[in-house]
Amino acid sequence: MTIAQSSEQGITTLPDHTQLPDSDGTFVKNFQEHPQSILLTDSIQSKLDSIHPDQQYAIGQDCGIYWRLTEPPERGAECPDWFYVPNVPPSLDGKFRRSYVLWQEYIPPLIAIEFVSGDGSEERDLTPLSKISGERQKPGKFWVYEQVIRPAFYAIYEVQKASVEVYHLVENHYELVAANERGHYPIHSMGVELGIWRGQYSNVELPWLRWWDNQGNLLLTGDERARIERQRAENERQRAENERQRAENERQRAEQAEVELQQERQRAERLAELLRAQGINPEEL
Repeated sequence: MTIAQSSEQGITTLPDHTQLPDSDGTFVKNFQEHPQSILLTDSIQSKLDSIHPDQQYAIGQDCGIYWRLTEPPERGAECPDWFYVPNVPPSLDGKFRRSYVLWQEYIPPLIAIEFVSGDGSEERDLTPLSKISGERQKPGKFWVYEQVIRPAFYAIYEVQKASVEVYHLVENHYELVAANERGHYPIHSMGVELGIWRGQYSNVELPWLRWWDNQGNLLLTGDERARIERQRAENERQRAENERQRAENERQRAEQAEVELQQERQRAERLAELLRAQGINPEEL
């Protein structure tokens, strides 16, 4: 971890998440980023709950990860569009996290994801801290993730190309992860795969970034699970209604058969009476 010497700035105590800015003054670049983050969080929630029955994990969506003390402080932070940190409390001192401060907590994210809104050069920038000058205020984003923040996995998602690149930290550098036979990228420590799913979410048809389990089953959002459950309930209701209708039809057929049998008996009795009236014993016929 790289932290500027506090004495250089006249600082005697390192700030925590409540003392650091939680915004750099910019806004989300397009309408897709916010629902994409929600989709990733909603669909992975039940999986993380099973991994962490004690609920000790944190998810950041467009939140700062502070790795270096600078002036202004924002220059010492990266802001992944989505990241997950295992084995940390979801809140600090009963308060929502304003940011994730590495010099406070030390545990790096397991995965950080960037959504590309430009040409992807920013997300792949390898410029090291040693190359920073007065004209350039921050090192490259890829370098910071690989060399300082060090999430085990770093993903770059490009909606315009309907693609995602996933990197795995191996011996202090990122190696590109190969897609499996399903075209997904395994994140074995989470028991999931990351990939592109083309479909409708939040009333928009796009190639969305999504999770699958390691058997290739799509991890569903709460709304998707509810829709499937409603459809299952409706199918069950329809099945029960069909069974009720079948039983009703069977009852009506049985009643009709009974009526026809009774009518046949009555015809036979009338015929027998007519024959007896003519002196003929119907039982001898």
